[in-house]
Amino acid sequence: MDWFEETLHPGLHARLRIDKLLYRGESEHQRLILFENAEFGRVLALNDVIQTTERDEFIYHEMLSHVPLLAHGGARKVLIVGGGDGGMLEEVLKHPGVCRATLVEIDASVIDFAKQYLRAICGDAFEDPRTHVIIADGLVHAQTTPDRYDVIIVDSTDPVGPGEALFSDQFYRACRRCLAPGGILVTQNGVPFVQGDELRQSLLAMKSLFADTTCYTACVPAYVGGCMAFGWASDHAELRATPLPVLAARVTKAGLDTRYYTPAVHQAAFALPGYIADLIE
Repeated sequence: MDWFEETLHPGLHARLRIDKLLYRGESEHQRLILFENAEFGRVLALNDVIQTTERDEFIYHEMLSHVPLLAHGGARKVLIVGGGDGGMLEEVLKHPGVCRATLVEIDASVIDFAKQYLRAICGDAFEDPRTHVIIADGLVHAQTTPDRYDVIIVDSTDPVGPGEALFSDQFYRACRRCLAPGGILVTQNGVPFVQGDELRQSLLAMKSLFADTTCYTACVPAYVGGCMAFGWASDHAELRATPLPVLAARVTKAGLDTRYYTPAVHQAAFALPGYIADLIE
């Protein structure tokens, strides 16, 4: 019997049984493995780090997309940096007000891979006419694009390999540059219990650029170590405090059918456990 072992953290390893190996190989940028597991369904790992699973992807993708989009309330142009599996793109496109979703992915093979093996996660998102895919470095795109985005979602890998630049001060400055007035930036910031420095450094960089910065959380079973944190940055503090009735009305108007996200969960996600609040003070 074969097992996949994630070794991202020196003192914490996680093992998932490989019930059926579907793919193992290397792209220009990273190693890929896809396998089936009795608990999580299909599991995708890049450079030996779990990225997404069929059974719990809805938690991560719903919370990193719907929270900023429903808080904003009028987003038309959305930038997704990373997210080659298409799960974030699919959630963003559930908002009928979004007229253009730009996905910038450094590794084209991940997108091709998702289209072949992960349709349960990406659906037909890549075929949607509102989708604009750019194969490029996310940092370079944010530094050079003439576009301005209402919401920027950083759906990155951990800060190793291709994802390392997406946790830099330089990248956050570039995001600020291409964010439209009244816009919101959200970021994948790992599990603070074991990646506290990552969250602290990201929020420190954002605080020098935005008037309102914090993080919010969700529990995603495949990412071991406790609550997962999502960075939040905007110049408009009232967006973070969008009232519950307003969020509920926006959910109804968009016709969203979610499995984890609710307006109440949206608001509660910003109530941080003490140890996370201490990290970002």
